[in-house]
Amino acid sequence: MTLDLSGQSYAYPVGIMNWHEIVNHQIDGRPVLVTFCPLCGTGMVFDPVVAGETLTFGVSGLLHNSDLLMYDHQTQSLWSQIPGKAIAGPMAGTTLKRIRSRHELWGKWLQREAGERHVLSTDTGYQRDYRRSPYGDYDHSERLYFPVSEQSRRYHPKTWVVGLEVNGEARVWPFPELAKAGARVSDDVGGQAVTIHYDPDVPSAWVEDESGRELASTRAFWFAWYTFHPETTVFQAGGD
Repeated sequence: MTLDLSGQSYAYPVGIMNWHEIVNHQIDGRPVLVTFCPLCGTGMVFDPVVAGETLTFGVSGLLHNSDLLMYDHQTQSLWSQIPGKAIAGPMAGTTLKRIRSRHELWGKWLQREAGERHVLSTDTGYQRDYRRSPYGDYDHSERLYFPVSEQSRRYHPKTWVVGLEVNGEARVWPFPELAKAGARVSDDVGGQAVTIHYDPDVPSAWVEDESGRELASTRAFWFAWYTFHPETTVFQAGGD
């Protein structure tokens, strides 16, 4: 996963994030929280400043709807990654602001970003084989390791999707539908016109508004998006 910020570009290899899940990063004095949940396939970046205080985060070892539960060191509150919201502790009900990021192949990132680049090092202080996923064939299996509150069999549970929430509406674009519709799809969500760009090589997708500004969308497994957004509308090639 990659992040463009302050005129620089940063890459956080999934091979490392699979094992460690959280990076508390300072970029030119600005704190950012980089997270990845291997069970949901969700790489998400947040602004960890709440009411003027910078929170630092760790992995709790707990899950909520099979999703990473983080905790902040300052208050010990528990935060669910996909909604970016504290669900227990003194910060309960507080939501972190999203920062847009992208999933892309190493080679494509190098081609896209010709400026100053930075890559998360494998010199983490831990003995890990970062070329190997600790979850085996989980990404392709229909089996979930842990229960979730809402399920839909409309797609394979591990089908990749990209989702977005605007003005209270959640909408999702499954990659099989984008593969049929083409590399560029015009749509709308929450009254806002958007363009979805699909890259089958990763696979990945990102969403832009009418001005071409990239939005903080969420790439996830279908089951993960649905369990947190059971009311979601679903894009279908050729019409909903």
